[in-house]
Amino acid sequence: MRALLTSSGITNSSIQDALVALLGKPIAESNALFVPTALYPFPGGPGMVWQTIAGPRSSTLCGLGWKSLGILELSVLPSVEQATWVSTVRDADVLLVGGGDPLFLANWMRRSGLADLLPTLRSEAVYVGVSAGSIAATSTFVETYTEPPRGTDEPQKTEDVVFSTPEGDLDRILVTGQGAGLVDFGVIPHFEHPHHLDASPANAEKWAARIPAPTYAIDDETAVSVADGVVEVVSEGNWKLFQP
Repeated sequence: MRALLTSSGITNSSIQDALVALLGKPIAESNALFVPTALYPFPGGPGMVWQTIAGPRSSTLCGLGWKSLGILELSVLPSVEQATWVSTVRDADVLLVGGGDPLFLANWMRRSGLADLLPTLRSEAVYVGVSAGSIAATSTFVETYTEPPRGTDEPQKTEDVVFSTPEGDLDRILVTGQGAGLVDFGVIPHFEHPHHLDASPANAEKWAARIPAPTYAIDDETAVSVADGVVEVVSEGNWKLFQP
């Protein structure tokens, strides 16, 4: 399976060209499934899901002009027969895995069986991650929380970390979790974003130091493309590679 891991979706022509290259055909000829699961732990999550599917946020993911678009909600899959959804995933050209809470998402990727299914999908299928969707595709990841995360039984390591910000210290709980292992490197999204101060260059280095693999810090104009084991950074913005 191929992968395109982004911070905020298909935000520029370079990333879109990379997506088309991975698909091997136009977006208008490709069938997509959108995974909204990571948004539900947040207040207003259902509304954010709608915005991503058909509202203001749709232009960088669900609203790109797919031949067809389906919704794959991971939290319902354990309660239905696998035969009713596995074939749909196998037939899809692309999985669009949205942002939100990566620990919650990784938990449901495992509980639903999707994490085990991903390595068996056809080689030309594409996994497109957005923020948490990109983080959860990795083997080991970190994320910051203001309080211990709930709603997950995923293995995790929690430690108190003080991140520096222009206004002073920003107290966060740093959680290390296990993802699907689709790629063998780490991802830190929203690099240098003014509204994601945890991902400043200095703080991203603290994140990366806890990931035992090369880690790409990418801004919202950058993506990491993976095809046939070849990793390529596609960027119209800023990014940095941290070595373990």
